[in-house]
Amino acid sequence: MKSRDTLVRLKQFQVDEKRRRIAQLQQMIAEFTRMANELDREIANEEQRANISDPSHFAYPTYARAARSRRDNLTHSLSDLRAKLATAERQLEEASEELSKAKSQEVRDHAAERMVDIVAERHAAERGEGFRRV
Repeated sequence: MKSRDTLVRLKQFQVDEKRRRIAQLQQMIAEFTRMANELDREIANEEQRANISDPSHFAYPTYARAARSRRDNLTHSLSDLRAKLATAERQLEEASEELSKAKSQEVRDHAAERMVDIVAERHAAERGEGFRRV
């Protein structure tokens, strides 16, 4: 059945696309985490150099204040990306289930087709005719 084959290919494409999306999100999360950790180290170095670790202190280093702001933005973005990743993983699971159902239906359809062919062959043989599938 052509329509069933097309459906299986469509479902497979959807599963593959969701896997690519998950890989992309994981890569972004790893990169943002690396950047946030790097900013943490830079903040600590700047605070140590200035010997001031209180951000509300009037002489707190400007670079450390800016780095904190960037790190906080990255942390917020990370939480958003993790939520998107969780959603994408649920969508992948759903798409995988749909693909599995479509594949099992395709197998059943092929088996039913084959059974029809076998019955037709037997019927044709009983009548002394050759079987020709149309």
